[in-house]
Amino acid sequence: MILAAARSTPGCMRYPDGGGLTAAGRTRREKVRLSAAAMFEHDMQPVQVAHQLWASTKSAYQWRRCWRAGGAAALASRGAGGAVCRLSPAQLARLRAELDKGPAVHGWAEDQRWTLERVATLIGRLFHVRYTLRGTSYLLHRIGFTPQVPAHRAAERDEAAIATWREGAWSNMKNSLANLGSCSTPRQLAAIVKNRLKSIQYRPALIDGFLAQTGLTLEPEPP
Repeated sequence: MILAAARSTPGCMRYPDGGGLTAAGRTRREKVRLSAAAMFEHDMQPVQVAHQLWASTKSAYQWRRCWRAGGAAALASRGAGGAVCRLSPAQLARLRAELDKGPAVHGWAEDQRWTLERVATLIGRLFHVRYTLRGTSYLLHRIGFTPQVPAHRAAERDEAAIATWREGAWSNMKNSLANLGSCSTPRQLAAIVKNRLKSIQYRPALIDGFLAQTGLTLEPEPP
């Protein structure tokens, strides 16, 4: 996930949407800062202000610098920072809907992954607006999408054989756990199962026996 850093200057207070604040959140922050301004007018020190408003001392000192430079107006919110989104709210809503349909609907049938390149291409097709890959990443974060790492599985994976192996391994382990009935908590059960699995790890012959029932092998295939 990419987060845009919030920036502030003595002349204004800005909290970008990329930093996680909504319009309501900015309003709440503004009320806190304006309360601090009223306290500064009564000669309260930043440490006292921070304590009263449940804020950090660093923020209180920064607010006082802004207040001294421009009064209470300098502590008013100036809205979301960062670059202005080039898509309207209606276009953003449509983009979300199109992304939810999946890549196959838009011509990428080889897999069901949205890459930055694909999303940028889709935006161009829908709205005739060109986004860079970095801009596409920021846009996706703005509308609530986060990067996901796809799970990789071998193309030759035999699910039936793997299920047989799991059943055999669990059956052997379960039969050897005579004290399962004495477990009073899930944590105790997990500890016993973990210890048993660890002991199986150091018994190659037992693992080979399970594999013999499936036709699988631990030896790599010749090139």
